[in-house]
Amino acid sequence: MPRKETSCSRIKQTWHIIDKMYNNEAIEHDLTTTIGFVLLNIDPIEGTPSTSIAPMLGMEPTSLSRTLFAMEKKKLIIRKKDPDDGRKVRILLTKKGLKKRDISKNTVKDFNTDISDLIAPKRLEIFNEVLQQIAQLASEKKFTNNG
Repeated sequence: MPRKETSCSRIKQTWHIIDKMYNNEAIEHDLTTTIGFVLLNIDPIEGTPSTSIAPMLGMEPTSLSRTLFAMEKKKLIIRKKDPDDGRKVRILLTKKGLKKRDISKNTVKDFNTDISDLIAPKRLEIFNEVLQQIAQLASEKKFTNNG
């Protein structure tokens, strides 16, 4: 099967197009797609434990660490010890972070509205079920090096 016809290549190509679209919007607000999605996964009131964010986004902890560092430099977040467990660190949004989170939220909502306007609800439901099944398969898949 030609590379461009595999399910994986279609998923990856589509994500790259979406990522480019989001990054074009993000750049106008001094953000990146990754920072935007991290902002969306931080509880705006309570903050979020730093260890919870990477799994929510499917990120590696080292990538998240670099992103959080960049977000601190941009004054979007602060880190505070968890009041209930001093070993944990909570990520809290600053006022600037809350504003950028709203921008990210509206951008994602607008694109999802565009998708919903274009694609019938039943087809979207099936699409989301298929993506969930593919993600489950990939998370369970173990490859061995056969030489």
